[in-house]
Amino acid sequence: MNVDDLLRDTLREQAAEQPPAGPGFADWVLTVRRRRRTRQLVAVVVATVAVVAVAVGVPWLSSGRVDVRPTGVVDRENTSARTGQSPPRELIAAGQTALAAYYIPTTVKKSATENVTERTYWLFDSKSGTYVKAPKWSVVAIAPGMKTAAVLERTLPASRIGLLDLTTGEVKRWIPVTHKVGGLSFSDDGRKLVATTYTYNPDAEFHPADPDANVGEPLRPSVRSGFYVLDVASGKGSWGGVDVGDGQRVDGRNGQINNRQDFALTRDGRYVWGGVPSDDIGKLFYDFSGAEVPGPVDGEKYLSWSIEAGLSPNGKRVAGDFAGVTWSTSSYVLDSATGEKIEVHGQELLAWADDKSLIAWDVAKGEGAGKSEFHARLVLVTIGSDKEVPLSGFLGGSTDVSAGRWKPVFVQR
Repeated sequence: MNVDDLLRDTLREQAAEQPPAGPGFADWVLTVRRRRRTRQLVAVVVATVAVVAVAVGVPWLSSGRVDVRPTGVVDRENTSARTGQSPPRELIAAGQTALAAYYIPTTVKKSATENVTERTYWLFDSKSGTYVKAPKWSVVAIAPGMKTAAVLERTLPASRIGLLDLTTGEVKRWIPVTHKVGGLSFSDDGRKLVATTYTYNPDAEFHPADPDANVGEPLRPSVRSGFYVLDVASGKGSWGGVDVGDGQRVDGRNGQINNRQDFALTRDGRYVWGGVPSDDIGKLFYDFSGAEVPGPVDGEKYLSWSIEAGLSPNGKRVAGDFAGVTWSTSSYVLDSATGEKIEVHGQELLAWADDKSLIAWDVAKGEGAGKSEFHARLVLVTIGSDKEVPLSGFLGGSTDVSAGRWKPVFVQR
């Protein structure tokens, strides 16, 4: 029985609050549409992590998928919906996936020509059952099981990686790195970390001091330099350099990437892959030394770097891009072997709850839906079903305008 079936009766009468949209949400929607159409969006924190240090035994770093939910927080059938909360105060979860954290991005003007996007995180605290602000960290990646996080301090790129115990809130180990790090991500089994290295802050954007001097952001060489791949338990690993240069590849294709273009591990943990926004490339694969290898890896041929949900737990399906055919807001789900497409509700697919159900952003339906583009919430959608189960309140439900742009971080629990 899938998640949707289990919830059909228990959530039928649950009302979803729909407060007015706050200012700035048109930008959010246009950003979603722009990414769907051009695939040029800066990748949403694809977490990556790594460690180069003396091997140390760390029993607390168990990344087994153990249920850490406090009694009384999760409601029936392993699903916890907070339809009146945006951003959420208490745990949101569906099936085997939980909202382990969220962050709010803000733009900070550093100089006349440089703006930097900075994140403020809220991490789920199993003791209180609430999300707690964690202002120390600029980037956070959370391991499956929600016990351990890899963190970077405020200044990016960072010269060390922290391994944070989410139960105590303490950093149990700092791992110094020679090549500075700007992105973090755990492998699917939580045993490896990938850390994307940069020579400058990947969240910095430059523009002419004279707004009439040029239109748009001037091109600059990528500041991404490579990645570390490390074993979490031992701390052992290595760095692989990846030369992007100006993006012009020897095979003639456009290899230009976004300012932030983090690496991640393939499902089997054998290779590292990174997105390339140009349609003729999409993604590239590397061995741990940084050498490019033939791709795609089996089962990941149709994986898109810009779609957060990725592969289903059993690897048979891949979350796809925006569709909008059967419904005004919908997305494709592809067969990972054949590429055959089916359509499912949801404007943007974020995470798999089980092999048939996904967590997505979607807009308001029904009466007044004409203004729903500015009014999205987390929902649970199921392949083959016309039903959506609301999981959060709508963006803009907070009196804090910046809170309308909160970004979810989902992890297998």
